[in-house]
Amino acid sequence: MAQVGGTAGPRIEESLCGQSYPSGLGDRKRFGHSHRGSLNGRYDKVAAMALGFVRPARPEDAAEIARIQLSTWRGAYRRMFPPHVLANLDEEYLARGWAEAISAAPSPRHRVLIAVEQGESQTTVVGFAGSGPADEQALAPGEKPLADDVAAVTDLLIEPRWGRRGHGSRLLAAAVDNWRDDGFRTAVAWVYDADTAMKAFLTSTGWEPDGASRALDVDDLLVPQARLHVALALPED
Repeated sequence: MAQVGGTAGPRIEESLCGQSYPSGLGDRKRFGHSHRGSLNGRYDKVAAMALGFVRPARPEDAAEIARIQLSTWRGAYRRMFPPHVLANLDEEYLARGWAEAISAAPSPRHRVLIAVEQGESQTTVVGFAGSGPADEQALAPGEKPLADDVAAVTDLLIEPRWGRRGHGSRLLAAAVDNWRDDGFRTAVAWVYDADTAMKAFLTSTGWEPDGASRALDVDDLLVPQARLHVALALPED
């Protein structure tokens, strides 16, 4: 699974597009359109296949989150982005960003979760998810701000060697529980067009395209994205 978009933690896309490693973030260019679709999707929890659990991230998890993020990007997206761009991403910069996102979140509705696999003698961090209220980073070009009750997935990553063991489903289920607790009624996520695995995972749990699209300008290479959404069925609905 790969990163899907937003602002809970450090944005790899900002480094990709801004070519700034690691001291600053450059401008991100976007191209695309938006068409708001109906919210008919519902999230269905999927049974886990491995012993594991999800918990809120702690500041000491930041380095491992950055390692997973960077190694997964360099592996899963090696054919999507120019090699020199991925090579220039800085793990320490990402770790600092995650430490700040965890310890000084912009609001109580900004959350970072980690997935942990439980072995006989040790536990291993295998993935993470970030989300928060939909802000400008969740928008298509020219789109008006989304409502306050819309959550945006910023990251959803499982290290490939730990894939297909239920960790992604656990992360998403925990995120959905948080969103409902925080009063969100809809969630959105940007997915790269070429990331068929993420698309398949989200659509299998009830997410649908909402008609919005954009493209990131990465070193003069346009990388298209589509936005998915899902309605969050609250207990009282």
